[in-house]
Amino acid sequence: MGFEQCHPGVNLIFFIAVLVGTVTFRHPVYLAISFLSAFAYSVRCNGRKTVRFNLCLILLAAVFALYYSSYHHFGITVLGQNFIGNNITAESLVYGLVLGVMASAVIMWLCCVFSVFTTDKVVYLFGKISPQLSLFSAILLRMVPGCKRKAGSMNMAQRGIGRGVNQGNGLRRIQNSLRIFSTLVTWEMDSLILASESMRCRGSGLRGRTAFSIYRFDNRDRAYGIVMAACLTMTLMAAILGQTDMTYNPGIRWKPMTPAAWFFCAGYAVFCFMPMMLDLWTDRRFSGPIIDVGVRR
Repeated sequence: MGFEQCHPGVNLIFFIAVLVGTVTFRHPVYLAISFLSAFAYSVRCNGRKTVRFNLCLILLAAVFALYYSSYHHFGITVLGQNFIGNNITAESLVYGLVLGVMASAVIMWLCCVFSVFTTDKVVYLFGKISPQLSLFSAILLRMVPGCKRKAGSMNMAQRGIGRGVNQGNGLRRIQNSLRIFSTLVTWEMDSLILASESMRCRGSGLRGRTAFSIYRFDNRDRAYGIVMAACLTMTLMAAILGQTDMTYNPGIRWKPMTPAAWFFCAGYAVFCFMPMMLDLWTDRRFSGPIIDVGVRR
């Protein structure tokens, strides 16, 4: 039983908590834990092709740090001057890197959300609260992977007649990309209209309409929820005691890392890596040899 097979409520609580922690915490240790866990789990969910995308995010974070330090002048440790004579400080450079890493981690976690949350999970979570919101969220979650697959199919078809996004000179490639994008937008609008008409014919907006679900909160979900609640309690204690905060202006200051602080960091690390650990344990648990149970004659 991997993390994707857990109860949708467990998935929702985890992603809300980890996204809030990633955006809120400024301490480099907590931010590194969130970034590494998001990197590992996004590769786990979307395959090895995601490694290149995540490495590009790291490069963009470094570029943003250079940009941020060039136009935000705070701090007392001067490293040099930019081309217009403004000081570049270590504090602004580090804080820009922190912001870039935070944004990268949020993007990777959102990629994991699109992989874990299916349409039936969204309908199960929000169907009774707001059927229209659940339907809109389900269509929105399906749109991203659907557009990606359709764009790949369109590009492959266009490559057959020499109009792919990687064919021709620079101007021709831009024209080919715009042509595929225009076709993709037209297809998406048409599919949204068809989906709306289909759901209306099925009585989506009728009062008292119920939805079928196959989810049940079993003992495994309870055990996972207990461990997650314990880790969240430790993380909340760290936030209350100020262990997750860090000051970058005028100088870089943080509370010393005591044994209690490392204990809180360990709790947050266990929480962030729980989906990855659960998937690895599931692979190990069910990767045994296949036993032939055929009937002998």
